[in-house]
Formats: sequence, structure tokens, C-alpha cells
Amino acid sequence: MCDDIHEGLIHDPTVSRRTFGLMSVAAAGGVATGAHAADVVEKDVDVKTADGVADAALYYPAGKGTWPAVLIWCDFLSLRPVFREMGRRLAGAGYVVLVPNFYYRSKKAPVFDGAFNFASAEDRAKLTPMRQALTNEAVEKDAAAYVAFLDAQPQTDRKKKIGVQGYCMGGPLTVRTAAVSPTRVGAAATFHSGALVTADPSSPHLLIPKTKAAYLIATAQNDDKQRPTEKDELKKLFADQKLKATVEVYAADHGWCVRGGPAYNEAEAERAWAELLKLYKANLG
Repeated sequence: MCDDIHEGLIHDPTVSRRTFGLMSVAAAGGVATGAHAADVVEKDVDVKTADGVADAALYYPAGKGTWPAVLIWCDFLSLRPVFREMGRRLAGAGYVVLVPNFYYRSKKAPVFDGAFNFASAEDRAKLTPMRQALTNEAVEKDAAAYVAFLDAQPQTDRKKKIGVQGYCMGGPLTVRTAAVSPTRVGAAATFHSGALVTADPSSPHLLIPKTKAAYLIATAQNDDKQRPTEKDELKKLFADQKLKATVEVYAADHGWCVRGGPAYNEAEAERAWAELLKLYKANLG
């Protein structure tokens, strides 16, 4: 799927709150300035699921009020500093954001200490049991629990739809979430996703008819070369289902949205972020 790509450091020293606050000015259309980004409450939380307790990070704007909720599915290395910063930045734009560690059945986050090297068979072997535990059934149970958790937060505006976004392997998990909670998920976005269209009977694209969300599918150029027909199949499927959707190949490689990774492309990452905020603004009302 995307197992040969190292997407960002486990501990990213280049990411700071000030950096993300300043970056937010352009991408959020001036909504999330550095000062605004600082006015975010962040908590480490435990989310009860059907299989145990997931550790997660929760973010929301400081002060009184309620806001639409968003679930973030990380890439294959799960919850770590770069995704915490992403959650913080999104909360600064006016959302209640949950970023779970989807490997909670195996280990609390961060699931790896130091750098992770996919060229190392030893490092890759550490991922295998964690990935195997995250079955489609497990994902669907977890997705329902995460949506319920967000809805239970006093800061969440339950009159508004929920957004969900995913990166790499989080892309298919995003589609599954939209199918698990079709009446709640109003917008779904994937960035350099793992395969969304496969010949497998459990392929994520087969769930799209069960969903009611508007979609943003932002594909990496090298993923598109490997799966050249996927974008057209998705466009046809969305049209057939009369779902609002933008399917676009970005001029960047797999992992381009994850700051600190070798594929990180700031210009294209900021463009993708701006499109994400447009999607949420238009569909989470």
C-alpha cells in the first residue's frame, strides 16, 4: 500500500507551535493566525472502544462556544508530534479535533522511539502485528467509538456534520468512517492515500455508495503512476452516486503533506490544506 515510504520523523524537531501558527495565516485565509493558534486547548484523552481504550489527542478552540468536529486518521506510524501539530492547527481554524492512536491494541503512542527506517527488516517487523490487529472490523468499531466520543464533547456542535481526514493508510480508514456514520460524516478527505480501489471484495470504494459525505481525494503523483485508473474510477463512482467530490493529482510524491518527511512539499501541502478548509467550511454547516 505505502509501506516503503518514510513519512515524517517520529519526533520532529522542525515542527513548532509558532511555525504552524504562522503557516496557518495563508492556509486558513487569515482565520488561524499565530495568536489564534495559541488559543487552543489540547488534552491527552482516553477513548473507550469495543476492544479497549484508545489513547488520543483532543484539540478545540479556547473560550466559550461549540464547533464542528473532525477526526484525523494518521499515516502508518500513527499518533506522533507532527500529527499533534496538525490537530492543533485545525483546531485553531475553528474545529474540535480528535487524533487517535489507532495502534492502541498493541502500544500507546508514540509507538516508535527515534527514527523509523523502512529499509530495516527489523523495523518493518515491528509494524506487522500492529497492522494485523487493525482489521476492517476493528477499524469500523473504532470509527464508531471516535465519532461517539466527539459527539459527547461539550465543545462539539452536534447540529453540524463531522469531518474526517486521513493520510496514507488513513485514507481507506476515512472512507470506512464515512460509511460507518453516514448521517454524521458530512465531509471526508484523503491525502496521498493507500489504494482506495482494489479488486478485493472489501475494497474501500465499494463503501462509497453507503456514504453521504462530500469528498476531497488528493492523490500523490507517484501513487497515480502506480494506480493510473483509480482517479477516473473514483470520479465516475462519485458522479454515479451524485456525491460532491474533488479528485486531483498533486504535483508531489507520497507523503507530501507530512512535515519532516523526505517527500514533504510545503507549497503543495499548503494548497491541500487550503482545499481541506474549503471542504469543511462548505459541508460541515
